[in-house]
Amino acid sequence: MHQFQVQEIFPGFELFGHHINFTNSALWMVITAAIVALFTLGGMKRQLVPGRWQMAVESVTGFIDNLLVSNVGEEGRKYVPYIFSLFMFILFANLLGMLPIGVAGGHAFTVTSHPTVTGVLAVLTFSIVLVVGFWKHGLHFFSLFVPHGTPLVMIPLIFVVELFSFLVRPFSLALRLFVAMTAGHILLKILGSFVVGGIGAGAGYGALVGIPSFLLMLGITALELLVAAIQAYVFALLASIYINDAVNLH
Repeated sequence: MHQFQVQEIFPGFELFGHHINFTNSALWMVITAAIVALFTLGGMKRQLVPGRWQMAVESVTGFIDNLLVSNVGEEGRKYVPYIFSLFMFILFANLLGMLPIGVAGGHAFTVTSHPTVTGVLAVLTFSIVLVVGFWKHGLHFFSLFVPHGTPLVMIPLIFVVELFSFLVRPFSLALRLFVAMTAGHILLKILGSFVVGGIGAGAGYGALVGIPSFLLMLGITALELLVAAIQAYVFALLASIYINDAVNLH
């Protein structure tokens, strides 16, 4: 589990009795945010004939726009900047964690493999849903927890069940991304140990254990790249669905 350990890079300082330091997790979040900003700025040239970079940014923006319009409606377009930033941050964070910089003596860090990071993203999304819901509907927002056609005698029970389901959303949102990224990296680490151990045990073990494990690692790596994109999409999709509940009370 060494690959998931948060380690201090630069000496920190005391603030209100708490030790604040700059860790490897913070470093990779800064790198991720910088790449997202660079990717976005590179596509804001507004050329009549877009280049590849501008086309890539416009394609992702159009993808997020269609996602929100299909789930929220025309009013969903105002949330494109947030969902776009959320999607790109998770996507790049997932991909950066797959960089094979270990061959050069470095160590990539997957920030989305920590529940604190995914939890903050989930809580931020959930907070937006609450603010939008109460700002737009006031106390009528609570009608979200009473589906249409619910018998009068069942309303108290259904309200509690729906409210509990609603409050669990940020936990499930954060847990899904955290578990998916952690499990994949642990599996790759285990297969990597089989490769190294098989080769170190001799030619026979290398051929019997090392080579199949290496081939399996290649397949799992390709799958992890797909999972990195899918998890970013799922997070953005669920965030859009939750925003739809706040906007339209469905």
